[in-house]
Amino acid sequence: MDAKLKETILNPIFKGNPITVLVLGICSSLAVTVTLKGALVMALSVIVVTGISSLILSLLRNTIPGRVRIIVQLVVVAMMVILVDQILKSFEATYAIDKQLSVYIGLIITNCIVMGRIEAFALGNKPWPSFLDGVANGAGYGMILLIVAFFRELLGSGTLFGVDVLGWLGYVPNNLVILPPFALILLGCIVWVQRAIQKDLQEK
Repeated sequence: MDAKLKETILNPIFKGNPITVLVLGICSSLAVTVTLKGALVMALSVIVVTGISSLILSLLRNTIPGRVRIIVQLVVVAMMVILVDQILKSFEATYAIDKQLSVYIGLIITNCIVMGRIEAFALGNKPWPSFLDGVANGAGYGMILLIVAFFRELLGSGTLFGVDVLGWLGYVPNNLVILPPFALILLGCIVWVQRAIQKDLQEK
């Protein structure tokens, strides 16, 4: 794997994470991280939508008139979101989670990460790198969701993936942890840790 392709994959996960560095997708990261199941489904949904949308639009990049490119992007992304939503509704194991996530699956259409990567990368690069860029940005987004959801579910409900892990210790769940403000505090802590490690992200 050449250095440029490696950077395309690794940068969105660490140095250029879309949530902690670019501050994109914050609203959904506060809303869908009450449980690990919900966060995982949301993360996988964004990975699929971002990766495949970037691939399709990279394939079409030389045939899309500039004056309608945003409309074409929205149509492709909307098509992928609807497909993902219908797949989630089709399986008993994911139907309840889809209902729990409510409108947030549909709102992937307006997620800045999806449209941002199409504009910034897919429309100017070949299909394979564009697909990898989309998947990597979705993975970077998903990684933060899972970290936040881990602490919110563990401390807020005493469970992980719905399995009681703290009950035997006599732990009393803290309902404040499952409220959105605590998710924002956790995100702030993650940003602080990342910027403490990556000195180049610190403002001079």
